[in-house]
Amino acid sequence: GQSYEIRMLDNRKIGELPEINGKLVKSIFRVVFHDRRLQYTEHQQLEGWRWNRPGDRILDIDIPMSVGIIDPRANPTQLNTVEFLWDPSKRTSVFIQVHCISTEFTMRKHGGEKGVPFRVQIDTFKENENGEYTEHLHSASCQIKVFKPKGADRKQKTDREKMEKRTPHEKEKYQPSYETTILTEVG
Repeated sequence: GQSYEIRMLDNRKIGELPEINGKLVKSIFRVVFHDRRLQYTEHQQLEGWRWNRPGDRILDIDIPMSVGIIDPRANPTQLNTVEFLWDPSKRTSVFIQVHCISTEFTMRKHGGEKGVPFRVQIDTFKENENGEYTEHLHSASCQIKVFKPKGADRKQKTDREKMEKRTPHEKEKYQPSYETTILTEVG
């Protein structure tokens, strides 16, 4: 339920895709499973979640906090997807809220479970000659884990303690933490 900002940036090289200058593009955000094993059963997992949480959504846009988004939509049948139009030449920030936690999809339910990693994927499209946003421009994603506030604080504390016990050589294998995550381009 916490709002997280995702800044939408025009990362074209000079002269690249001039046909979208002055035009809107559509971005579709999805929260999906990161683990391949869960990707195979994603439909059943999401149906189970819908059955346990009637009327709830997995992903929403915090519209009052967002800047530069046009025509935001959330399809009632796709609980893990939101979409909107935006102008790549203008400042655009979308604030998203994830309403499920990583442990809702683990087998054991007695606390202390690892929690499954999710992935936020953003696919961006331009208009075709019929005015439909079907021509793929770009995809990017990053892994997320969602916890309740107390669980998140506890996880950060135990992760920090684990890192302090490692040797400098072992620490090199891990990414440092940053204030901002740059989403990874998906091929």
